[in-house]
Amino acid sequence: MVWLFNAFDFLCKGGPVMAPLMLCSIVSITVIIERYVRLKQADGDSVSLTARVEDLLALGKYREAIHTCERDGTPLGNMLASGLKCSDARQAERCMEEQALKAMPEAYKRLSILDTIVTIAPLLGLLGTVTGMIRSFHVISTKTGLGTPTAITGGVAEALIATATGLAIAIVTLVAYNSLIERAKIIMSELETYGTRMVNTLSSGEEWKHEAKAVGA
Repeated sequence: MVWLFNAFDFLCKGGPVMAPLMLCSIVSITVIIERYVRLKQADGDSVSLTARVEDLLALGKYREAIHTCERDGTPLGNMLASGLKCSDARQAERCMEEQALKAMPEAYKRLSILDTIVTIAPLLGLLGTVTGMIRSFHVISTKTGLGTPTAITGGVAEALIATATGLAIAIVTLVAYNSLIERAKIIMSELETYGTRMVNTLSSGEEWKHEAKAVGA
């Protein structure tokens, strides 16, 4: 635990700007963990789910197919369930499009916070650099300034610590932000792909029904 206290003492030397920087780091870590968990839950086995639903539809088990989608609980499952509850393929397409639009805000939720931290953390570090250098020059300007080199280096250290901390927070947050954005894009792309596939499946099913009726007539 000694290293933890040493690290805390080292960061405290970065001056007052370290308080908002630490707040940025806490918020960033919290949002990253929360978004990772949520997107991980939303990213199910799309291929397996779609295959199971198509098999059930081929057997005429529409209710079981809907229950399978609802039990899955992912955005894809919810979208397919909304489409299967509709009466025809055209209406199913509109229902699934509406459900996909509802899922989009949830996929990108809170990611704007990370984008803001990526921008503001280096600026706060730069602010710490300015305040640290002002402190150093202020010491130099006094009569006893040149006789107290530790006071001068203290201001320089404050500037460098604040800058390094701001850049470190921004770099880590940027990597996580891009990764989460890419994960959200993949989820939305899968909704579009498998939604179109389900519409085609339902359309084919309707054609089969029409052909069966024509033969029976």
